[in-house]
Amino acid sequence: MSKFLFTSLAKVAALALLLASLAAPALAQPANVLIFGDSLTSGFDLPEAQGFPAQLKHRLLADGYNVVVWNGSNPGDTSADGYARINQALQYNPDLVLVEFGANDMLDHTDPRVTYRYLDAIIRICKARGARVILAGMLSLPKNGPNYIVGFNNIYPTLAHSNRVPLYTFMLAGVYGHPALMQSDNEHPNALGTAVMVAGIAPLIEANLRSIRVASPTRRGAPLLSRR
Repeated sequence: MSKFLFTSLAKVAALALLLASLAAPALAQPANVLIFGDSLTSGFDLPEAQGFPAQLKHRLLADGYNVVVWNGSNPGDTSADGYARINQALQYNPDLVLVEFGANDMLDHTDPRVTYRYLDAIIRICKARGARVILAGMLSLPKNGPNYIVGFNNIYPTLAHSNRVPLYTFMLAGVYGHPALMQSDNEHPNALGTAVMVAGIAPLIEANLRSIRVASPTRRGAPLLSRR
């Protein structure tokens, strides 16, 4: 090999390494995804590896997204409880927050206007901290009566429109009402039901991750905060 050719190849290699080093930080920096809700997304009564945060993390990593998924969901929480701890949850500096509250409000027959105000405040606080928000919707049980059903079910599309955030219409879509996908209490998803939930909402989450430019070919693991 001539000295000229060797020198040229060395320069090309050095340039390639330089370009790679400049690009690497953007690809290596993971996006923080915060799951912020109640027992439906906390992994309630499931092994940690089968809960919603863990299954979602597995799906996102498998699809090539460099993410850290934080479990900020707490069983039994209402929208008021979520509002009370949103600032604590934001310590993880999330790039994307999945807000999922309302089922316990509905079971408590909380005035939909109250639920609306708390969810609205949670969304606004997240956005003020620079996080992108996805709102997960809930539907009222028929037993609550027509007036309550209309008021409650309107919370989520109205919030999504007024705050300009994407809405996943029903968090339990394809799961609720299917005994094989529910735990024995018929209120919480089992591992299979959780997989259906993840499959349903993952495309919306991935679309939002792409919009904040965190798609990456990496498939390495990421830490997962255990439910509290």
